[in-house]
Amino acid sequence: MALACFTKAQRRQLLLNGQRSAAGKDIDPLPVVKLFLPDGAATWLLSELDPTDPTRAFGLCDLGLGSPELGYVDLNELAQLRGYIGLPVSRDVYFQPDRKLSAYAADAIAAGKITV
Repeated sequence: MALACFTKAQRRQLLLNGQRSAAGKDIDPLPVVKLFLPDGAATWLLSELDPTDPTRAFGLCDLGLGSPELGYVDLNELAQLRGYIGLPVSRDVYFQPDRKLSAYAADAIAAGKITV
């Protein structure tokens, strides 16, 4: 499910970013996609997919507990996640990144949550 919520272009870019990162090239790309729980506090800004395991994504993860962090997330687990009234993880179709992932991370750590 979580993979299905990406557009083909987003999936290609996430994989390309993962390949560049694995090669030591662009290790601080723009986030590609924003996922969120419509009826919860969790948000993810994802920048890449692991080229050897495309169900594993890297990005800024905020579970709504006041301590957002950079790390990996399993897309199969996100597909199973539900919010307070049972809504699944959704993609923010209006998200347009305007800075590198590290800048979002610095802002999120300072604020205690992802702010876009």
